[in-house]
Amino acid sequence: MPGKREEFLNWKEYFLGLSLVGMDRSKDSSTQVAACIVDDDNITVGLGYNGLTIGMNDDSFHWDSIGEETGDILKTKNTSVVHAELNAILNSRGSVKGTTMYVTLFPCNECAKAIIQSGIKKVVYLRMYSNPKIVEATKIMFDAAGVEYIPYNKDKSFSKEEVQEAAHEIQKIIKRFS
Repeated sequence: MPGKREEFLNWKEYFLGLSLVGMDRSKDSSTQVAACIVDDDNITVGLGYNGLTIGMNDDSFHWDSIGEETGDILKTKNTSVVHAELNAILNSRGSVKGTTMYVTLFPCNECAKAIIQSGIKKVVYLRMYSNPKIVEATKIMFDAAGVEYIPYNKDKSFSKEEVQEAAHEIQKIIKRFS
């Protein structure tokens, strides 16, 4: 009887892979983010990406932030797009208390509130959010609530472009089978 295969994904790689695949579901032209919530038994309990809520037509809402320049918030994606972390929580099939979230971008302060309130205890992120004040606010809240946050790779920080490129490479591989 042959031995088991030795080159397989570990759990951390697997859940990050699910998040990278999820990024390509996002229709956001500037920032695609996805999250995967996992329980202690390594069972996926929630998946999400940044996108519109159920029932909203993708073609009827803004996918850029042009309104930020003009001051018209109704012409920004921020008024209608739900972040990946919150979508993963809302899409979960039960309690996420005590779980781990794998996310492709460090959570913003608004998502941090939902993560804390839902009882998620650990966040593993691939790349850091670009706004240092938002990062600081999130870290303050996570520290106060006892939510552990760790980079996926402690030895390397990844750029937005590197993460998007990885997600698009996975998409190309998947589409080869279509």
